[in-house]
Amino acid sequence: MRFCDLKQKEVINIADGRSLGYIFDLILQEGSGQIQAIVLLENCGFFGMIKPKELIIPWRCICKIGDDVILVETDTELRRV
Repeated sequence: MRFCDLKQKEVINIADGRSLGYIFDLILQEGSGQIQAIVLLENCGFFGMIKPKELIIPWRCICKIGDDVILVETDTELRRV
């Protein structure tokens, strides 16, 4: 699967059924190139006036990658930067 394919899939948290958004970036392990985490942009602010925060979800939290969505299970693992 290509990164451009991943970016088009909506990320859903199965812990609460909430849509978290779409993948913005990946965090890779230096050397091996393994994916360590996915990075999403959190919608915030008034008409985009405030810089969005990044949501970093560890790869181990991904439960299933489907045709249209990526299911993650996270409640405490979610880190905002």
